[in-house]
Amino acid sequence: MRLRPIGVALAVLGGLLAVPVALTPAHAAETLLSQGKAVTASSTENAGTPAAYAVDGNTATRWSSANTDPQWLQVDLGAASPISKVVLNWEAAYATSYKVQSSLDGTTWTDLKSVTGGDGGVDTWTVTGNGRYVRMLGSTRATVYGYSLWEFQVYGDTGGGTAGPCDASNAGLNKPASASSEQGAGNAAKYAFDGNTGTRWSSLSSDPQWVQVDLGSAQDICKIDLNWEAAYGKDFAIQASANGTTWTDLKKVTGATGGVASYDVTGSGRYVRVYGTARGTGYGYSLWEVVVHTTTGGGGGSQLPGGGDLGPNVKVFDSSMSAATIQSQINQIFTQQEAAQFGEGRYALMFNPGSYDVNVNTGFYTSVYGLGRNPDDVTVKGVTVDAGWFNGNATQNFWRSTENLSVAPYDGTNRWAVAQAAPFRRMHIKGGLNLAPSGYGWASGGYIADSKIDGTVGPYSQQQWYTRDSTIGGWTNGVWNMVFSGVEGAPANSFPEPRYTTLNNTPVSREKPYLYLEGSTYKVFVPSKRVNARGTTWAGGATPGTSIGLDQFYVAKPGVTAATLNQALTQGLHLLFTPGVYHLNQTLNVNRADTIVMGLGLATLVPDNGVTAIKVADVDGVKLNGFLIDAGTVNSPTLLEVGRQGVHTDHSANPTSIQDVFVRIGGQFAGKATTSVAVYSDDVIIDHTWLWRADHGSGVGWNVNTADYGLRVYGDDVLATGLFVEHYQKYNVEWLGERGRTIFFQNELPYDPPSQAAYMNGSVKGWAAYKVDNAVTTHEGWGLGSYCNFTSDPAIEADHGFEVPVKPNVKFHSVLVVSLGGMGKYNHVINDTGAPASGTATVPSTVTSYP
Repeated sequence: MRLRPIGVALAVLGGLLAVPVALTPAHAAETLLSQGKAVTASSTENAGTPAAYAVDGNTATRWSSANTDPQWLQVDLGAASPISKVVLNWEAAYATSYKVQSSLDGTTWTDLKSVTGGDGGVDTWTVTGNGRYVRMLGSTRATVYGYSLWEFQVYGDTGGGTAGPCDASNAGLNKPASASSEQGAGNAAKYAFDGNTGTRWSSLSSDPQWVQVDLGSAQDICKIDLNWEAAYGKDFAIQASANGTTWTDLKKVTGATGGVASYDVTGSGRYVRVYGTARGTGYGYSLWEVVVHTTTGGGGGSQLPGGGDLGPNVKVFDSSMSAATIQSQINQIFTQQEAAQFGEGRYALMFNPGSYDVNVNTGFYTSVYGLGRNPDDVTVKGVTVDAGWFNGNATQNFWRSTENLSVAPYDGTNRWAVAQAAPFRRMHIKGGLNLAPSGYGWASGGYIADSKIDGTVGPYSQQQWYTRDSTIGGWTNGVWNMVFSGVEGAPANSFPEPRYTTLNNTPVSREKPYLYLEGSTYKVFVPSKRVNARGTTWAGGATPGTSIGLDQFYVAKPGVTAATLNQALTQGLHLLFTPGVYHLNQTLNVNRADTIVMGLGLATLVPDNGVTAIKVADVDGVKLNGFLIDAGTVNSPTLLEVGRQGVHTDHSANPTSIQDVFVRIGGQFAGKATTSVAVYSDDVIIDHTWLWRADHGSGVGWNVNTADYGLRVYGDDVLATGLFVEHYQKYNVEWLGERGRTIFFQNELPYDPPSQAAYMNGSVKGWAAYKVDNAVTTHEGWGLGSYCNFTSDPAIEADHGFEVPVKPNVKFHSVLVVSLGGMGKYNHVINDTGAPASGTATVPSTVTSYP
């Protein structure tokens, strides 16, 4: 986000503070939690020293590791618990340096104790923390042998008091708040407790100042998170009070430097406040967010509810409503969204089963859904996209979608003139489909899946298009790159003229989960995986798969904290993001197999402070779909990670899928991320994504919205169907895993390298759009195109559009490069094969088959 300036004003804080009275924390009995629990280790020396021997209560048995660094031993306590003491009984092969760490999920770890200069024997450490998992992470061995523990014991406070684990949720969220002063109505105290890191409280520029929240009842307080704006507190106290008058210090902080900080505390009270005594700047105090964590009486945290309403930006229409009323609401939203390319409005338009005499003009960040079990359960007269807002040019008609309904067009043809990130899924067009804007201006799309078009599809001016697992009545023409897999009625393979690349089947596919109504109850349907698919999933009746009730989803609304979302995931709920923009100050960790994370209305996740938005563990069947990740202004190393580096597990029976997940770097603001998407897991399906380093909008420039790599694939047997990646500063796609496959690739190289010298890969001119690592032995691609448009310096050259190892099982079919209007040059298509592409004629250079 961009920092907003804070006005300078002077004020005197009236009133005197009462003398603090100590609050006595509750104490509880200390219990051995680890004995006999499930335990794992990084390695074991042999079968006689397994990890289980470190928690068996027998000091004559032991765990020992391999003799390398680092190594770890980890115990699963079975449930999240407060942790008060850890005892390590070392054998002669001990650690001189190690950490004791805890985790709620086995993925994200918190240091409880760091040890250097260890001397073996028995180490007893009093600690404060909570978690389900506790581990010893050894970094330096004292001997040439491995690490060896007779016993690893974890103790916690249970059974004797009211203290429980520190809850991940925010006890202060949207509770009544007040402050010593407020800079103005736009910076009120309540904004520090609204869960929105885009709003803030700020005070007048004098000392002292405070902001406080009323929790509603006395609670045990265990942690406070502070997210400072640029005007931060250097010296301050975090305080609690039973009555809002008499305050006790939970934590005193001096010499702070702002940013995001968390403070473990112990105490209780109904009121919590941050009391600043010295400002870090000449302005007042300013906090984006204050998050209050409490304990919950030993129950493991209050349970978040599943289900609930879908929020104000989901508009549900019923056939009992008049067509004029429905059309009026559709038109109102379209008027707002038609040209709002970088606006913050997000909408989902949903139709209950029935027929509607309406045309759904579909603007930016608008998604249209039928709520039937199958597409023909809902019929409208049009779901329309044109390009009047951009003078008939459809190349920027991004970020919108339609799915799961039928269209009976007024004039026999429905118009869907879109560019990237505009999926067309589970649609039945009872007539023809026109993919070009009125006047047949430029267009750059697009994607169709699991759809039936009774008439002919006319792409006309569309530069490229991918259609998967569908049925069409015919296809009119092709400009540069038209690709079909598993499409009944598709034209025959004929690349390079006409430029059709046609595969009879799609090797592996699984359609995107979708919301529907069963009676009056919302459910999410999860289609089954298909192998060698052809045609729609619903041709013979209902789509095969399983239903999940909405009560199994945490229904998120803008303003929710990342901590609450992670609590929902840890609790075992799926996530459903309703339309809106969500700021994340911590990574969302998806660790449970078969978890669904889905968005409605192009819900947008913004990772703040350089965090990764989502990390998915190396588990089966996770389904990510329907949202946009908008890189924050602090560089994130990655925006989305799937799996763990170096881990290869066979997920072929139940692969993870990434569908209609889009990434944007810049355009809205100066976003930054080194790598947009990193895929480490095997067998992942990447089904329609657009990863875009912005070439227009706000926060755009070679040294402004920086991003090296779009997609990096480390996993084996990964399949990409409908891969759009554009404008990254190094490799747009880099593939390091074995047996990868891509069906359809659309790319533009970055527009803005300032010179050839700035766009060199060592001695090679430019960076290939698609790079297969030299160590890879098997890889295959069909229908891949890359375009250059070096507007900053048209003399720039790229030696290769595609770089791949020359090996018998690395195969490419239907490959092309294009210089757009002569703005730059490709010297070759793939490696050193293929004629140069340059000149104002904008004629592709093609390679039909390689090698």
